[in-house]
Amino acid sequence: MNRDSNRHTYIFAALMVISVAFVLSFTSESLKELQNANVKKEKMQNILSTVGINVSRDESESLYKDYISEELSLKSDGTIDNVINAFNINLALEVKKDSDIQRYPLYIANVKNEKFYVIPLRGAGLWAEIWGYIALRDDINTIKGVSFDHKSETAGLGAEITEDWFINSFNDEKIKDIQGEFVGIYVSKSNNDPDNNDKMDNEIDAISGATITGDGVSDMIKERIQNYLPYFNKISNE
Repeated sequence: MNRDSNRHTYIFAALMVISVAFVLSFTSESLKELQNANVKKEKMQNILSTVGINVSRDESESLYKDYISEELSLKSDGTIDNVINAFNINLALEVKKDSDIQRYPLYIANVKNEKFYVIPLRGAGLWAEIWGYIALRDDINTIKGVSFDHKSETAGLGAEITEDWFINSFNDEKIKDIQGEFVGIYVSKSNNDPDNNDKMDNEIDAISGATITGDGVSDMIKERIQNYLPYFNKISNE
């Protein structure tokens, strides 16, 4: 075959494209199991962090079952769906369903003889999705801890939701008002308690210049937790 011909060039280019595509596909498939394992470990790490167990990603899997005693998949009426594995629920897909057919994963932790309820969160920031977890103490009112992450919030502004100073400001805040009604927790620019010493005001101080991301955090927490109220009311009356 004439190597200077157009036909040779096309065949060579086609073979190169096929070869590169095969290598990329093979590499992707080979790494998929490792990637899935890392996603699982990171999820466990984030759940544990909300109840004060701060470990590396690789340590999380071995410690997860020591502290997480139950994984529940809840229906909208507060009953438990024993068919669906709560840990395997993809919240990014689940939140797109109607609320009455969603399944709501709940993780129950026991740490030093104290019970916590860990709720996964999913919402919208300024540019894209934000997500995380929030742990409530056994009174189903006091926040033990939170963790947040994001897809593409602005560095130095909305991306600050992952920083310790912001995360720690939620500790011991309440999600109910003084009358005992659920109101959530607000990231507020008008917060009169910037040091977050008042744990009964249902507010934490906002991130300067990140109002929309802060509102997204507030909305995400309120929208997600309210779906768990039927279950919490049920167990409170037992």
